[in-house]
This record gives sequence, C-alpha cells and structure tokens, in this order.
Amino acid sequence: MSAKTRGLSSVPGILTTGIHSGIKRAPELDLALIFSTHETTAAGVFTTNRCTAAPVDITRRHIRAGKVRAIICNSGNANACTGQRGLSDALAMAHATAEALDLKPNQVCVGSTGIIGKPLPIQLIQKAVPELVSLLKPSGGRNAARAILTTDAHIKEASTTATISGKRVTIGGIAKGAGMIHPNMATMLGYLATDAEIERTALESALKFAVGESFNAVSIDGETSTNDMVLCLANGLANNSRIRLGTAAMRAFQRLLTEVCLNLAKQICHDGEGTTKVIQVVVNRARTRRDAKKMAMVVGTSTLFKTAMFGQDPNWGRIMAAIGRSNIAIKPDRISLAFDTVTVVKKGIGTGIASDRAAKKVLRQKEFTLTIDLGLGQEHDRIWTTDLSPAYVALNAHYST
Repeated sequence: MSAKTRGLSSVPGILTTGIHSGIKRAPELDLALIFSTHETTAAGVFTTNRCTAAPVDITRRHIRAGKVRAIICNSGNANACTGQRGLSDALAMAHATAEALDLKPNQVCVGSTGIIGKPLPIQLIQKAVPELVSLLKPSGGRNAARAILTTDAHIKEASTTATISGKRVTIGGIAKGAGMIHPNMATMLGYLATDAEIERTALESALKFAVGESFNAVSIDGETSTNDMVLCLANGLANNSRIRLGTAAMRAFQRLLTEVCLNLAKQICHDGEGTTKVIQVVVNRARTRRDAKKMAMVVGTSTLFKTAMFGQDPNWGRIMAAIGRSNIAIKPDRISLAFDTVTVVKKGIGTGIASDRAAKKVLRQKEFTLTIDLGLGQEHDRIWTTDLSPAYVALNAHYST
C-alpha cells in the first residue's frame, strides 16, 4: 500500500476542475466539477440534520438512480432553507451540467456550501458551466478542492493505492470543513472516487463503514449542519474482478477507503476554526463499544475540556466530571487517565504534581492522545476532537447566516 497526496487527480478516468463563477469575490474559486469518463457505481452518506438543504435532497434522489457520472458543487452559498426555489435551483445546476456533458440530469449530483438562507445565484452558475466543463482535466483536483472551501484555511486532498485481487486499485478524495463539525455529518463535504470495479451494495457498505470510522468520529464544535454529504464514484477502470460483499477483496477495499476518509477527516480537524490542537480521545476497557464511543464523544465535546486543552491545562477533574455525566455505568475507582504516556489518574485518584507537570508538556504539542481506561470490559473506541479558542468565538461572532 502506498500513500499519495494527489487526491482526485490520482484516480484514472476522473476529470476535475474549479473556477471563479462570481458567487464569491474574485479571484476566489467557488464552483467545482468532478466527472468520470466512464459509467460508475455510486454511493452516498448524508447529514442527519432534518433541515436538509436542497442539494442534499436532489443528490439523494440521483444516487438512488444509480447512474451518476458527475458532481457539481458551489461554495459561498448553501442553498439551504430556500424552499421550493432552492429545489428548483439545485435541479437547474444538475440540468445545466448534464447538458454541457451530454448526460441525463439524474447522472449529476449537486453540492452547495456556505451561508444558509440566501437564494442561490443560479444564473451565475448556469453561465459558468460551459467554461467549467471546458477546463476539465485529469490534474484539476487541486482547483476542485479549493473551489469547495468556505472558512477553511487549507485545501484537503488524500489518495492511496493498493493491490486488490491482483490489480492496482486507487482511491482519491477531497473534502471541506472547518466549523460546524460533529457526527453524524457536519458542515463538511467529501467527494471520493476510485477506479475499482465494485458492486453497489459493497460500495455502500464500505462507504458507510469508512465514514463511521472517520468523518463521523471527529468533532470540532458539536454542530451538525444542513448540507453535508460524502459521495464515492467507482468507475471500474482498474479492471479488477468485481468486488462483492463478504469477500477478502471487499475487506481490503474497505480498509483502503477508510484510510483515505480518515486522512481527510483529520485534515478537517487540523483546519478547525481557531483550532490549535487535535486530540485523539481513546476509551479502553469499556463494557461495550457503544459505551466507549459515547464516552469518547461526551468528553471530546465538553466545552470545559476543550478550553482546558487550549490553555494547555491537564485539568483532569473536568474529564472525570464529563465521564460522570455520560449516563454510562462506571466505577470511579477503576478509571485511569493518561495524556500520551503520562498517567494523571490511576484508579480514580490523581497521580500527583509531577505527573501534571509532565502532562503540561504533552499538551503543548499540536496533536496528542487522551486515553480513558474504564477498567470494566474489553471494548474500545475513539474519536478525534480539537481545542476551543477565542479565535473560534471571534470568527463565528461575525459569520453571517
């Protein structure tokens, strides 16, 4: 297995681009297109927010139709909470793209991200589509990644390759997200492609698993938004034997897809609004994996914990308090806590000033692990979270919705 950084540009048969259409101030890119030169198998995972944006509703329908060849996405406007006009505008995006690519509208998925509640300037997008299509190329992934950003400071790309059933298979992807990040799906978009030949049920299963282990295992601020989706297109150009559910090839593909998704998800954490640290919260020796995941999420989303991490303060009392309010059965005298290799609590009791001082050094790092050992069972799980800084408050205090 080998890791790369070319994102979608590493996947054979995938053409991409991104341009400035006028939604955002020039010269910022705000319109992206991803196109497969061959027919694909497609799968998607979507936000659980019930105020879904129009592009989410349209893309769900088109994914079910099973013939997707293209994804068009704009930034700067979410086309969310825009009523019937929003649905019409999302369909218009699909129609304009389909016409320019000689496809059917249901072969085009639509994404939007940005400010909620404002009508989409659809005329600008329709006018820009011919130029967008004319600029498609195998190496356009970086511009596509840039065109879907909102408050992000950095583009997010990842890709990897591995041999599956004797054939070299590639998976690449791009993502956006910096705030309103929390399971299940948040203000983030993830667009993935692969040259694997894979049956639809296997792709759906692999994507659901990969998202659960990555995008749904990160939290920046506990907010879940209206527009979020992760899509994956598989065009079969690797000429491998078709990957099917329950096979060794399926398991290998799932590991590969999870690797790419986790890479992108961690990039989102590192690019979080005002973030200075990424913390992996691991819960070991829980009774059930569900308990472990819930415990990790309660601690990882605690405002007091997150602000303490920003202040580089190993205030383990805040962690114990969060554990205690998780509504999970615990035995306090069995709990141990550690920052990386520095144990600060053992069997429910603090280990002393020297340990706290050593932990402070760990908390100066940009990435570290908090391990919570419940001492109750054999199950474990983890999430990634971030600290919470004044910069997050300042940015969101002035971000219009």
